[in-house]
Amino acid sequence: MTDTSDTSHRGFITVSVMLATIMQALDTTIANVALPHMQGAMGATQDQMSWVLTSYIVAAAIFMPLTGFLTARFGRKRIFIWAVVGFTLASMLCGAAQSLAQIVVFRLLQGVFGASLVPLSQSVLLDSYPKEKHGTAMALWGVGVMIGPILGPSLGGWLTEYYSWRWVFYINLPLGLLTWFGLAAYVRESPLDRTRKFDWLGFALLSVSLGALQMMLDRGESLDWFLSAEVILEASLASACFYLFVAHILTYDQPFIEPSLFKDRNFSVGLIFIFVVGIILLATMALLPPFMQGLMGYPIIDIGFVLAPRGVGTMIAMMLVGKLTHRIDSRVLIFVGLMLTALSMWLMTLFTADISGRDIVITGLIQGLGLGFIFPPLATITFTTLDPRYRNEGAALFSLLRNIGSSIGISVVITYLAQRTQANHAVFSEQINSFSQTLRQAVDSGLADINSPQGLALINALVTREAATLAYLQDFRLMMWVTLSALPLIFLLRVSSLKK
Repeated sequence: MTDTSDTSHRGFITVSVMLATIMQALDTTIANVALPHMQGAMGATQDQMSWVLTSYIVAAAIFMPLTGFLTARFGRKRIFIWAVVGFTLASMLCGAAQSLAQIVVFRLLQGVFGASLVPLSQSVLLDSYPKEKHGTAMALWGVGVMIGPILGPSLGGWLTEYYSWRWVFYINLPLGLLTWFGLAAYVRESPLDRTRKFDWLGFALLSVSLGALQMMLDRGESLDWFLSAEVILEASLASACFYLFVAHILTYDQPFIEPSLFKDRNFSVGLIFIFVVGIILLATMALLPPFMQGLMGYPIIDIGFVLAPRGVGTMIAMMLVGKLTHRIDSRVLIFVGLMLTALSMWLMTLFTADISGRDIVITGLIQGLGLGFIFPPLATITFTTLDPRYRNEGAALFSLLRNIGSSIGISVVITYLAQRTQANHAVFSEQINSFSQTLRQAVDSGLADINSPQGLALINALVTREAATLAYLQDFRLMMWVTLSALPLIFLLRVSSLKK
């Protein structure tokens, strides 16, 4: 493969691509906390506002696999710059939107242009560093990927509270300008492949499959999943189109995604692994804010500060990994990361509604350390044995599987939370009867009045609170088992090639 890097400007290249990664990663979560303010400004319903998030996620999922073809046909630097400029302009349009329809369309554009930012950042860094320093490169790249979603809610809450919801989009302007300058000045263009034809059928099948899957995951909870005809249709469409897509790429001469990619064992196992990491990465962040706000009474701005140490832990771990990756087997680092992450989940199963912020900070710090130990060595070992000509395409699939894992993880934990809350409420309610010693003590002390609607409502509220608290703990336990389920994958990874 032709060298597309300039080692004399490696530091500038690293900063530029990290800014691109952070900019895109921030936007996966930064708008979430601003939704209530946007809803009031637009006069929209909560269901309508969900399209602000859905449009971005669906567009990014559909266009991310295009990265490999576009870079081969038009050049990596050119596509990277177009993506940065388009993403920045779409962000400005989102901030200036005057109606719900406008902001949904502009978020759609944001997703289209932002889809290639993270995979292109990864492939540029891999090409800019020699093979023996890929661990360090992936540690730096991982800072942007992991820190963005973690700091997004904190930054979004602060901007919304003290400025306006529009600033969660305007914040991308300085990042976009700095990224554009760095890419234009220091990144070299990659070789072109003008002979490569675009596989329209393969792209269409995969796009419909991914779009239907993301729609199903986004709307499933509100529509009661497979009791809804819409969800059944989306699930059927996603499955059928994916089956046809797989059959197509295995039989077509110039498929949209080359099947030979998956002959590399490290890459294939790495895709499965990053899918599981994706589940862990955002699922916990989807649970803790409502737990802290709904059960502990935290204001939204304080929640961001309490959760921020998770990002600090990630940064510390990634700095350590950058130094340890040449001395310690990458699989050992991944194992340590999985165990730390599982430990944090186990500690979270001991939470109560009265737990202190200090305990949340400690578990977040441990979880951040765990994720930081997993991500860089996993990204490094996934691409170590992969042919460099597949790097752009492979990086796109790597990011896509992480995003799909996050979408599925969030849907699973939110659905499980609702189901367990209902089941726990039913069990606890059975204990509230005339034989309940706790109830008799509450009535005798005047804390509860079972003869008035207000008293019964108070008792029901207390039961619901306890049912929800237990449901959160059960969700944390589920995430612990998901984390531990990835342990066998470590033994399928090969590291001998790293030492040659």
